[in-house]
Amino acid sequence: MICSSCQTFADFNGSDKCHIVFFNSFDNNGLQNNKGCLFLNQNQAGQLETPDLKIIQNNTLGGVSTPYIVSTKVLGSVFGGNSSKNKTITEYSVQAGDTLDSIASSYGISVNTLLWANDMTSSSKIKVGQGLIILPTDGVLHIVKSGDTIIDIAKKYSALEEDIISFNELAGQEDIYIGDILVIPNGVMPKKSTSTINVQVPLADNFFIYPATGIISQGLHFYNAIDVANKCGTPIYSAASGIIQRVRYGYNSGGGNYVTILHSNGTVTYYGHLMTIFVKSGDKVSVGDRIALMGGGTGTIGDGISTGCHLHFGVTGAKNPLQKNPVGSSIKIK
Repeated sequence: MICSSCQTFADFNGSDKCHIVFFNSFDNNGLQNNKGCLFLNQNQAGQLETPDLKIIQNNTLGGVSTPYIVSTKVLGSVFGGNSSKNKTITEYSVQAGDTLDSIASSYGISVNTLLWANDMTSSSKIKVGQGLIILPTDGVLHIVKSGDTIIDIAKKYSALEEDIISFNELAGQEDIYIGDILVIPNGVMPKKSTSTINVQVPLADNFFIYPATGIISQGLHFYNAIDVANKCGTPIYSAASGIIQRVRYGYNSGGGNYVTILHSNGTVTYYGHLMTIFVKSGDKVSVGDRIALMGGGTGTIGDGISTGCHLHFGVTGAKNPLQKNPVGSSIKIK
């Protein structure tokens, strides 16, 4: 039978008590009616893989669903453990009449913060339709490279170590990985610093495979990323062999659930907006291994608004293999 409060399979066993045996909803209609039920998929949207139904003790119908890795961060998100302070990085599309000053003012950040995040100078010109990265607070954006430490990063930008750790929800000094995108609150760009945001190394055309099947829904944006849209639950694959670096759930910078992979040549791939994740930090993966399922557009990195079920696929240190495909084109796993 169905427990009306949570739309889960249950056995009433002749009484009015609801004995829940399956917590993960897999019905789209059920998801719309599951307000107040804690045990739902992370995004409360889309369709999970249909579970195998089992008869338990001849009187109960249960289900074995796609495995979902649970961590304290998952539970923290469910029970409201995240900070309410806005930490979302967004991408703004320049409108007619906009100036650098007006854009910065509308988001409550300094002009310098806007310039630094977009690798621009005070003499840079903007044009209608141009995408600009907007940080959620005054400061600098930093992409972690090999050898970086929190201490060194803080010194470079005249910032506080504790602010970097807190704002980026890090576990501590050691909780950074190559390719991590960090917001440095109140940081200041050194005058003689050379930006490494867009530095890329040449790779063979076949080094990366496509990470998912779908439609290119957004072209190159937010530091070398492409969006691939498909139905929720579409498999996501490792674009190349490597080691799982970071696995995060409900991260409110805009990426939602995401995974990053470090590859042998030092490049890093980013897989954002995931519904279900099958890997953990430290796992070794081969090219084409299934690492996750596609989820909804829960964040605003590069989107500005939620855009439905899609993969936000980014590459640090090399050309994105998807950028040769125009928006609207269909791609398949090679």
